[in-house]
Amino acid sequence: MTLILNNDDVKQILTMKITMEALEKAYGALARGEAVCRPRIDIQIPTKNAEKIYQWGTMEGGSTSGYFAIRMKSDVIYEQEYQGAITQEKYCVQPGRFCGLILLTSIENGEPLALVNDGYLQHMRVGADSGIGAKFMAREDAEVVGMIGSGGMARSHVESFLLARKIKKIQVYSPTKANRDAYAKEVSEQFGLEVVPMSNPRDVYNGADIVAGCTDSAVPIVIGKWLEEGTHVTCVGGKPDDDTLKRIGVSLRLGNAPAPWGLAEFGLADEHITYAANPKENAGFEMKRAGERGHGVIAEDRAVFLPEILSGTKQGRTSAKQITYSERGNIQGAQFFAVAGKVYELAKERGLGKEIPTEWFLQDIRD
Repeated sequence: MTLILNNDDVKQILTMKITMEALEKAYGALARGEAVCRPRIDIQIPTKNAEKIYQWGTMEGGSTSGYFAIRMKSDVIYEQEYQGAITQEKYCVQPGRFCGLILLTSIENGEPLALVNDGYLQHMRVGADSGIGAKFMAREDAEVVGMIGSGGMARSHVESFLLARKIKKIQVYSPTKANRDAYAKEVSEQFGLEVVPMSNPRDVYNGADIVAGCTDSAVPIVIGKWLEEGTHVTCVGGKPDDDTLKRIGVSLRLGNAPAPWGLAEFGLADEHITYAANPKENAGFEMKRAGERGHGVIAEDRAVFLPEILSGTKQGRTSAKQITYSERGNIQGAQFFAVAGKVYELAKERGLGKEIPTEWFLQDIRD
């Protein structure tokens, strides 16, 4: 039987500790050549509305541990401006609805094991990456987080930072007062932390040991001139500005997707690769501006990789005054076999989800 798991099922069993442990294990397998993945690939097609584009996105990976997974997203994307901020919006069918699925299979017999909604798992795996980055790069005495954004990612990041450091205070900013106030109340009550909503984004940086960009901004959101000495930075939405890039002392990248077998020249560091239909005929929005690529290694001349730190061949932070940075890299595909595989095992143990006949996925015509 194939298991169908929705976000409520996943939420019952997936903790941040489990997520971080699964990802660190998967990244080690990648470094040893026991796992494989590819960068995210997007297909973009103009819609009848010149301001919107259809996007199909996938990322995939598997390992000798027994699992393969592909994560699939079907979105209509567009940009909008709100209170001076440009954000990228998306939906499936109608605003407020989304379609993201993970297909988990067995590498031993090819069996489709599970179909999983990716929403809650998505927030956890992204937050976990930032937690791993903070674990290796933030100062040991880090206590204050400057949070830019107040959505789901900003919530999962709190959990991961708490596992990495003894966090006592969060300073949060988002453009909508009601959202940042609600975030402050919820996070304070859930984790017993001091959470202060800020009306000015500049104030988020004051005394912050970790600054986290967790928004859907289409423009730079981490402002380098505001960073204090010794700050560790992560940014999973929007991007750091040029001043931030100049001030980074050392940048941690968790990994790079391996090149295709026998094609070393295709071993790109790009976070995502986009194929587009008739881009010149579409006068509206494009996810990537003309000539731009999904960014490669942040501060490449000052970058270290997680396997290098784990092996002791390179160091991360070497000074309490350094500004450090961490990013996942283009190994998203490895995250889904690792985390979805663990979710599948726990769901089977606890009898969660709905079963459908695996036979429905099979056929007697060779493909």
